[in-house]
Amino acid sequence: MKQALVALAMMGVSHAASAQPAVRLDTQMFVERVSTDLNGRPRRTLESAARAAPGEPVIVILHWRNEGAQPVRSFAASRTMLRGLTPDLTAPGVQVSIDGGRSWDRFDRLWLPTPLGGIRRAVAEDVTHVRWLLPDAAGPGQAGRLSYRSVAR
Repeated sequence: MKQALVALAMMGVSHAASAQPAVRLDTQMFVERVSTDLNGRPRRTLESAARAAPGEPVIVILHWRNEGAQPVRSFAASRTMLRGLTPDLTAPGVQVSIDGGRSWDRFDRLWLPTPLGGIRRAVAEDVTHVRWLLPDAAGPGQAGRLSYRSVAR
């Protein structure tokens, strides 16, 4: 019985993998630091997010590329919300999930049940996933970048 369940699970995985478009996703994270140059003007630099201090702005960049032979239409690029980051969810076109990626909406339209039977607005710390819908068809070899801002906790 257990072997049959494993075989069925593997069939589901291989079918799901073959149904996915051939879009490669890579993520980069940078801390945005502001300093003052010799003329007193602010200078913004991006540095590795490996040493982000609490309260520092972090920029998450999602690079995508259609590696398939066919155009990809209506593709949704999604990523798990990284621990230790509080997302800035005011960017246009960003949808979020607060239930592990089962449902999606704009952040300002999400509510959660409370332990006493009421409801409350979702807060940034409730976000589990972030996604973007590519606006147009992406031809073979086409690539682009999507990004969102966060704050290190």
